[in-house]
Amino acid sequence: MGGMYHAPVMRELMEQFGKLPGVGPKTAGRLAFFILSLSEREVEAFGAALVNAKKTMTLCPICFSLTDITPCQVCRDETRDRRLICVVEDTADVFSVERARDYQGLYHVLHGSISPMEGRQPEDLRIKELLARLTDGEVKEVILATNPDVEGETTALYLAKLLKPLGIKTTRIAHGIPVGSNLEHADAATLAQALEGRRELP
Repeated sequence: MGGMYHAPVMRELMEQFGKLPGVGPKTAGRLAFFILSLSEREVEAFGAALVNAKKTMTLCPICFSLTDITPCQVCRDETRDRRLICVVEDTADVFSVERARDYQGLYHVLHGSISPMEGRQPEDLRIKELLARLTDGEVKEVILATNPDVEGETTALYLAKLLKPLGIKTTRIAHGIPVGSNLEHADAATLAQALEGRRELP
């Protein structure tokens, strides 16, 4: 049959790139050819950076954000407001909220959202760990900053229901962020407005 022949090693490289989120077959091919256009030293540096990041980065035992030091930079910062916890889906969202520069509280990373379609249930997320952080009475408000898509909304409502009996103020970020989009794609000003305009959940 037709179709371009690729050497097995090239096919393997393209397959690996194809595993990245948002990378289709065409982009995977372009990335593979780009890598092969680099010098051997550049490719070795690229590979070493991947391996090094994977070996070095670990989960913060407090907020579960990816970090190279434990606890992470935010959790160990004594100037942060410990009465506030902003709940996000992944570490990329922590960096997005930090870019907005207005938020001075702590974070909690769930590592996903509730999605029965994709087989992600509440017990697959770091929800037990969040509840454990709320037992000492120091936290006064939990900001639910999950993505404004169906899964993110489902997760926020589920958490709000769990938190209500604890008597902790539970708020949801405002929808300056378009529904169906991701937090990490929002610009800093939009995110700052979304945090500023958060509303308390009933």
